Amino acid sequence: MSATQFTTRVPTAEAAGRRRLGLALAVIATAQLMVVLDTAIVNVALPHIQNALGFSGAGLEWVVNGYAITFGGLTLLGGRTGDLLGRRTMFMVGLLLFTAASLAGGLATSQGWLVAARVVQGTGAAIVAPTALALITTSFPEGKPRNRAMGVYAAMSALGGAVGLIAGGLLTSYVSWRWVLFVNVPIGVAVMLAAPRVLGASRRQRGRFDLPGSITGTVGVAALVYGLSSAAPGGPGDQSHWGDAKVVAALAAAGMLLTAFAIIEARSRNPLLPLRLLADRSRSGANLAMLLVGTALFGTFFFLTLFLQEVWGYSALRAGLAYLPMTAAIGVTSGLSARLVPRAGARTMLAAGSATFAGGLYWLSRLSEHGSYVHTVLAPTVLIGAGLGMLFVPITLVAMAKVADKESGVAASLRNAGQQVGGSVGLAVLGSVVWTVVADNARTARHQAAAAGRQTAAASHGAATAAYHQALVAGFSRGFDVAAGIVLVALAITLVMIRIRKADLAGANAH
Repeated sequence: MSATQFTTRVPTAEAAGRRRLGLALAVIATAQLMVVLDTAIVNVALPHIQNALGFSGAGLEWVVNGYAITFGGLTLLGGRTGDLLGRRTMFMVGLLLFTAASLAGGLATSQGWLVAARVVQGTGAAIVAPTALALITTSFPEGKPRNRAMGVYAAMSALGGAVGLIAGGLLTSYVSWRWVLFVNVPIGVAVMLAAPRVLGASRRQRGRFDLPGSITGTVGVAALVYGLSSAAPGGPGDQSHWGDAKVVAALAAAGMLLTAFAIIEARSRNPLLPLRLLADRSRSGANLAMLLVGTALFGTFFFLTLFLQEVWGYSALRAGLAYLPMTAAIGVTSGLSARLVPRAGARTMLAAGSATFAGGLYWLSRLSEHGSYVHTVLAPTVLIGAGLGMLFVPITLVAMAKVADKESGVAASLRNAGQQVGGSVGLAVLGSVVWTVVADNARTARHQAAAAGRQTAAASHGAATAAYHQALVAGFSRGFDVAAGIVLVALAITLVMIRIRKADLAGANAH
């Protein structure tokens, strides 16, 4: 072979390798965005689903909770199955479950049918999310390629909620509520067809499933998510349900099961969650930060959407489109963060992201029923998006740094479980704060109206509406203040616990 032939073939091979990695990243990122946005895309369509299938208010919650509980509860098991049975194989199995359940849900003609489909969707998501992240750590060489891939994955995780609200508004307004589920079918099929062509097959690893750990861990996390989801108020006029028997029972069961899980894992030869993963101070700090960021993020999306629709009278579509600048900010800062983390360090980026996110939430808490989108919502949500973009990338890199190939699925499941459980915590805790303040303010307004004497019916109705809007604004404002405080706790955890070296930020595997 001549020297000329050699020099022309090597760049061609390198270019082909880069194209293959680019396609692999596109497949992984699309799958991650799809499963994350499904936590939010259905929310906008809930009124239409209720009218079509006759759900009660309590029953309607299961359209959301059925997905959240199985996604959160089965994530640890989903990551472990990928480690033992092959990540590409389980990635495709998860996609198959998710896609088939999306089709079934879109065709639903009864309440039970739809809820069952959402449960199976959550099961598929619990397999896809951790195996997708594990595939990045094992498919991309450490250094810039892996950092860039981690940045894209993290951006999809952060964008999911906002994109879900936008897509849900568009599909519900212009097509049908069924298309918030049908839209996953062509995307899922395309990703499944592409996966075996662009993703490398990982070897099955020796080891047994930790059955006692799988049962206690999965049911324990599911009980925790169920208890927190059930404790959260459902919307305006509802109260928190912390004292309900089912909530108390679920949280007590979660505490007992997770305690049993920790004991089993400490003694097991083939643990579902090797405790040495938690012994790494920086990794544990990143996962705690992920939980707290998820707590603030899910609550923010929920209550800002309610504010736009209930107080400002936005349609579902307009409320969804209000998140476009935030999604753009997340995308831009995620890309910049992936480049800056190796230079500035994870601790610096996490501190900057937490401070920016908290600042945006505090600014958003100054909202008013008489404000405008540009002056009241646009700037703080862009700041929130910038903070999220700076947070999700280093959190993901730290959570996966120095993890052995054989445990990358479990490490990825911890990061994803933190986001899902955090979302449930956010809706429960922030919901309790918001609706307590709303109820107190509404009660005060009624007493003041009664003391003012009689009014005409029209004047009385107008005053009641104005008073209720003021009560909502007071509640949402307090909720955003509390969310900002939660993010500041994440900032403190970052400063105390994150000690990873810049050299380890490429996600180098421990061998």
